[in-house]
Amino acid sequence: MHKFLRAVGLSDIKKEELEKICKDIEEKPDTIKVAEDSEGNEFAELCHQFGDFFGLTLRGTYREDDTFEMDYYYPYFFGTMLSTREQAEVEKHAEKESYAGICDEVRLGVTLIFYLQNVADYLSVKNNKFYMSQANGTVLAALSTEGKILLPINKDEHKQKLTEQTMNERNGLIAAARKGDEDAIENLTLEDIDTYSLLSRRVQHEDILSIVDSYFMPYGIESDQYSILGEIMDCRLLQNSYTEENVYAIDIKCNDVEFPICINQKDLIGEPAVGRRFKGNIWLQGSINYRD
Repeated sequence: MHKFLRAVGLSDIKKEELEKICKDIEEKPDTIKVAEDSEGNEFAELCHQFGDFFGLTLRGTYREDDTFEMDYYYPYFFGTMLSTREQAEVEKHAEKESYAGICDEVRLGVTLIFYLQNVADYLSVKNNKFYMSQANGTVLAALSTEGKILLPINKDEHKQKLTEQTMNERNGLIAAARKGDEDAIENLTLEDIDTYSLLSRRVQHEDILSIVDSYFMPYGIESDQYSILGEIMDCRLLQNSYTEENVYAIDIKCNDVEFPICINQKDLIGEPAVGRRFKGNIWLQGSINYRD
């Protein structure tokens, strides 16, 4: 059983019931995409929605008699906003026909690794250099099985503008450092030393979450899972049409990168609202936009 099934409202599902759901999806999928996989087989993605933008995807191959053979399934949540315009590379996982997307997002400060959702689209264009070069950013989304709501940090308008200006300047330095600018590398090093010194002093008499506005860092041993803290930009309560469980779709802004999170209502501590902050662990997914 997939750990993140509960995030899309399938928390109490039994193995036999899940097998029945998968069989029903095979017979009547909401959407189907077909492409040729790395071994020359007819690879297919069959999706079924249980609510707005979330559901279950089956992946497998078609036999010669046109019957579908499922290799694996995974719960999904599709984003609707473009989260990053950085160039994304794609790498195949070793054990099955699944892929990871990788890009260097300077705003996050880490190499961004996500579970690729639109594998069929990628397989269709991967051998065409023109379409691969026309990739237009990545739409990110995430599933979570544990999270809590925190109060916001009190920031006035002047401080907010100053923070944005500082962030833009830092992003410019990082971009220059990536191109080998030694002055930028030195400035970033000195800035990090000053930041560490300031935090060391403040943390002695302040709570760390009143100092740190947001963060995005790897969590556990799996490369596409992260621990995050970000500001809530929007929030919607949705219902799984099959189990009638409630899930939250929460749009957050984390280190200036925006993406939505889907989490079961009973796994979230606190009441989400615009302006408050979400803190939790996520499984990051994403779709690379390939232009038609």
